[in-house]
Amino acid sequence: MAAVGSVDIEVELIAWLGARLDGVVVRDELDNNLLDELPTVQVERLPGGGDDGIRLDRALVDIDVYAATRGEAAALAHTIRGLLMTQLRGSDTATAVFGRIDTLSAPASRPYENTGLRRIGATYSIYFHPVS
Repeated sequence: MAAVGSVDIEVELIAWLGARLDGVVVRDELDNNLLDELPTVQVERLPGGGDDGIRLDRALVDIDVYAATRGEAAALAHTIRGLLMTQLRGSDTATAVFGRIDTLSAPASRPYENTGLRRIGATYSIYFHPVS
């Protein structure tokens, strides 16, 4: 049996979203080329969440969208929310099975130092476990 935490939620979501968002960079960390790679989606597991000590993991995940305009960032953030709620919930990948997904903070504008782009972010609670 796989140990709790054996599935990296960031890796899973980056691959899953990347396969569904054409022309969008999906990553865990931002780099100095951000303005040249818009739109970009950043996926980051937050402290908190928990597990059942056996298999089930509950991750708190921030998903931030960076785009040239607020409208573009908001539209992409809402598309991602829809994908998580309608396609990821109840599905599986090669390594993880996804169950309940809750929106803890709906997509909303978040400050960012660079005035050449806009950031819209949301926070989700995602329950998942290894496939086997």
